[in-house]
Amino acid sequence: MLKRTTPAESSASIALAARRIVLRDREIAGTVVISHGMITDVEEGRLDAQAIDCGDDVLIPGLVELHTDHLEPHYSPRPKVFWRPLSAVFAYDAQIAASGITTVFDSLRAGSDGDRHSLGAGLIALGEAIEEAKATGLLRADHHTHLRCEICSPDVIDMATAFVDRFDVRLMSLMDHTPGMRQFRDEDKLRDYYRGKSSKSEAELDAYMAGRKDMHARFAATHRRGLVDLAKRNGIAMASHDDTTLDHVRESLADGVAVAEFPTTMEAARASHDSGLAVLMGAPNVVRGGSHSGNVSALDLAAAGVLDILSSDYVPTSLIEGAFRLAAVPAMGGLPGAIRTVTWGPAHATGLHDRGEIAPGRRGDLVRVAMVGGHPVAREVYRLGRRIC
Repeated sequence: MLKRTTPAESSASIALAARRIVLRDREIAGTVVISHGMITDVEEGRLDAQAIDCGDDVLIPGLVELHTDHLEPHYSPRPKVFWRPLSAVFAYDAQIAASGITTVFDSLRAGSDGDRHSLGAGLIALGEAIEEAKATGLLRADHHTHLRCEICSPDVIDMATAFVDRFDVRLMSLMDHTPGMRQFRDEDKLRDYYRGKSSKSEAELDAYMAGRKDMHARFAATHRRGLVDLAKRNGIAMASHDDTTLDHVRESLADGVAVAEFPTTMEAARASHDSGLAVLMGAPNVVRGGSHSGNVSALDLAAAGVLDILSSDYVPTSLIEGAFRLAAVPAMGGLPGAIRTVTWGPAHATGLHDRGEIAPGRRGDLVRVAMVGGHPVAREVYRLGRRIC
């Protein structure tokens, strides 16, 4: 077994000087000093000649990612092809870090889901692989677990309970992808999705849709209650998923949810935000200029002042791209406000108060961002003061 080392052990002190340092509320020129993994000083107005010179690059906090499904394509890169879980974790971690993400909540699915049952069956294997990879000390990013629970799945309670009993889960989302509801309120869009990814006939699609609706009727209410109880017993923060109506938001509030993931309507997003829930939207929605499912645009939520957190969802590099694009939305408060959606916002929502901003006493998690034709590129990435990319 390789000896586990931490980034703090390998870098006692480091300093970075930049003309553009993005703090929580403003931009400054200055020098950031890190000692034993923690920021000890932010010297505003002083560019230390002995520090690493960032030139015209932008220095921002390390990104905090709450919802990324990107481990799955590394584990199953082709239909019915499954890669060695440990290898998949290391490859995924490298891509995450290269995207400027220093803290990541690995999104793992609990509950078999029709054609995707095999991925659900890999839940424990992936959990074990993540723990094994952590023990080597070779992971670049700081990994936590986000357990995505499909409440209508017959086996979700058993799978979620077995996973929580073995692994440290920090976030649990309550998902319901029933045709005709929430994200798939427009059932035709779900049919289009399956037509594109499978060879199902229309009759087979009819049967599949009917089966999913039947599972909702049988399991949704009792399984949601059981999952909420499981999360509360274990002190796990909860996220709702695809809330669409005011009733959905009321249910989330009653359950003690902290994060509203991907609300599908302005009505649900505004009600969630106004009630104190952190509204999370997909960065691909921002970069593409709209939802691929035909739901509310993240840019519209940003313009309305009700967007709190971005998630890379299925494209890791979209997190940094989306944040810089949000800076052009007046209601976001410029680049500092936009960067908060990928740093302080997600950290604060999940109780990680030691990171998410460039300030004394916070972790030395930093990203040096080069601007290439207006496009942000993570040139260098530091975690606890050690360069990881």
